[in-house]
Amino acid sequence: MKILVIEDEVKTSRFLWKGLSEAGYVVDVAANGLDGLHLALEVDFDLIILDVMLPTLDGWRVLTRLREAGRRALVLMLTALDAVHHRVRGFEMGADDYLIKPFAFSELLARVRSLLRRAPPRAQETVRMADLEIDLLRHRATRAGQKLELTSKEFLLLSLLARRAGEVLSRTLIAEMVWDMNFDSDTNVVDVNVRRLRSKVDDPFPLKLIHTVRGAGYVLEAEP
Repeated sequence: MKILVIEDEVKTSRFLWKGLSEAGYVVDVAANGLDGLHLALEVDFDLIILDVMLPTLDGWRVLTRLREAGRRALVLMLTALDAVHHRVRGFEMGADDYLIKPFAFSELLARVRSLLRRAPPRAQETVRMADLEIDLLRHRATRAGQKLELTSKEFLLLSLLARRAGEVLSRTLIAEMVWDMNFDSDTNVVDVNVRRLRSKVDDPFPLKLIHTVRGAGYVLEAEP
């Protein structure tokens, strides 16, 4: 198994190289985003451990360019940014796992082994339901072939509902995942934004996909 570590902190990269090599993996190291991207495009790695805060090219852009180039290697993001919206952003861009610094090597190794035990996964790129199509990597959505003009938050809200289609999502969960906030019963940000999203996704079309479950939350599903 080949692993690429893209990490600019010398102490951390040496630590990861030593530990992963001792665990039986073939490990390459890059100290900045451009070098890491070049290596990742030239060599078929099974897993890339990618720091977010990198010189020359940050981890977000490295990940974006990898996915745009069709590289489907597993990506484990490393970062000191621990806000929920950062984790959501990483997953929506195609990351497979996320680990907050500082971390214990034993946890990282467990995550690496867990990821590599999977059949080589492919980041979910497109979600479809009825005539709705959502391109998660390019942040585009269409309905009946018509492009939906969504704000970044509306797209994040729609993609959250779509990736968990058929599951009722509470207002608390939605507020946490989309706005990185604890839901306050006196705040109607979720309801207001769901109404705005419906005006674009549902109102112009006969088949309604976004449904309210009274007392529980919202769900994306095609009506029977």
